[in-house]
Amino acid sequence: MKFLFRYLRPYLGIMSVGLVIKTVGTLVELALPYILSYILDEIVPNNGRLSTIILWGGVMVLCALMALICNVKANRMASKVARDTTERVRHDLFSRILTLSGRQIDAFTIPSLESRVTTDTYNVHSFTDRIQRLGVRAPLLLMGGIVVTLVMDSFLSLVMLAALPLIFVVVYFVSAYGVRLYTRVQKSVDGMIRVVREDSQGIRVIKALSKVKAEHQRYDRVNRGLVHDEKRASLTMGVVNPVMNLIMNLGITFVVLVGAYRVMGNQTEPGKIVAFTQYFTMISTATMSITRIFMMYTKCSASCRRIQEVVDAEPDLIPRSQEDFPPRSGPGYITFDHVNFAYDRSRDTLKDISFSICRGQTLGVIGATGSGKSTLIALLMRMYDVDSGAIYIGDRDVRTYQKAELNALFGVAMQNDFLYSDTIEENIRFGRELSHEQIVHAATVAQADDFITAFPEGYGHMLSQKATNISGGQKQRLLISRALAAQPDILILDDSSSALDYKTDANLRAAIARELRDTTLVVVAQRVSSVMSSDLILVLDEGEIIGSGTHAELLQSCPVYREISESQMGGAFVE
Repeated sequence: MKFLFRYLRPYLGIMSVGLVIKTVGTLVELALPYILSYILDEIVPNNGRLSTIILWGGVMVLCALMALICNVKANRMASKVARDTTERVRHDLFSRILTLSGRQIDAFTIPSLESRVTTDTYNVHSFTDRIQRLGVRAPLLLMGGIVVTLVMDSFLSLVMLAALPLIFVVVYFVSAYGVRLYTRVQKSVDGMIRVVREDSQGIRVIKALSKVKAEHQRYDRVNRGLVHDEKRASLTMGVVNPVMNLIMNLGITFVVLVGAYRVMGNQTEPGKIVAFTQYFTMISTATMSITRIFMMYTKCSASCRRIQEVVDAEPDLIPRSQEDFPPRSGPGYITFDHVNFAYDRSRDTLKDISFSICRGQTLGVIGATGSGKSTLIALLMRMYDVDSGAIYIGDRDVRTYQKAELNALFGVAMQNDFLYSDTIEENIRFGRELSHEQIVHAATVAQADDFITAFPEGYGHMLSQKATNISGGQKQRLLISRALAAQPDILILDDSSSALDYKTDANLRAAIARELRDTTLVVVAQRVSSVMSSDLILVLDEGEIIGSGTHAELLQSCPVYREISESQMGGAFVE
């Protein structure tokens, strides 16, 4: 919980004020049964006048109102602290998620990160709010009730106190076990979110292939696992309240029996018995509240550990000095020098990749699914670090660039990239300082301006969530427009024209060549027509370069490339 405390530290002032207000309200509330006992035992038996009884009754009403006002004010302050604290935790967590390396995201998994941002931060909010509301009130009622009852009648108080050690033993052991159970519950939540996320993204394919029943069964399996873990945790933690109720009710019974015996022996007064039952109720309620705090603590503790794992994860893609990775000279702008890489450190995904292209040239990368095309792009953008070898942009190793400096070099359009629910113009602008003219120019180059201006709202046309109200080809052209808009030094098109017809694809490549002469273009594709005009084409197979050269050279030297070309276009290209 040290992790949570560092977020609460800036609010210690307001929390202290709330503590004082809560303390005043609770102490006033503790005085009510004592005043009632005084009225019953001192005023009424001694020929107390009605006016005196009304006066003391008014004091009780004022105390009740004061307790109400103090509790409401303190609770509002607690809500503000909980809200602001959770906002900062969620902000830092989300910011850290955005800066995680590819390996770290693979280790945490996307569903788990989603769960940490939602469910785990909710548990932190609930505990932060409740600990301020009940963490002061409940102990004060418990300790204050014990002190007052000891002053009123120490013998009856000891009868009541005999039940408390049993309660705390139950709370301690059950709560310690509950932390492990709720950690397991959160992992089950991660699994369920993963299935829901996958099915929601692939709902059209699931329906098209009539796999609704199979996916429903898969969801049922993870859901049953979550229910099992939640049931186990809930049953374990649910033991606390009934056991405490039993112990407290037995305590009240013994207090009443012993108290009745002492009243009959003139050893105490009836008013004290009435006050004792009220104090015992307060103590019982306070003890139950403390139990709830412990239950929420178990959830919050498990959630804080999961959040801290992400927030405090060591950056593993920090910029390195040029002394560690000295610059190199050469004509190439992008250079891969004997690069090897594996996701799981056991089986190489890329093996001994070496090539070089000059500024303004076009690199084409082609190969079967799983051949390492997208991995090559990820390494170029330093989403991962190479296991061996080096990658250079200009004369510098990519590991020596500052993150913002490196990212500013690229414009990227992926096949399955995202568009959010906003206007077309804002999707292309993507939060950057770009003029409307720059956006229109980028859309024109990307062959998107014609269909955009066909909408009545033009560039103000609102896209639905995931852009389901436009076609796949239109989505890809908008993504390419976004990549082009900032005039990047390196433009990467990762299978981003797969939904375009051959004519539009040809026009797109011609427009890019005409308008972006100084931009180095990297095209990843499975269609020969998308890469055939490249200055250098790499043919990848199982992470290795099995052919490199121009289109004409590969037709002569690479049987695999020739086979792909002939199967797609009969070996020729038609504009």
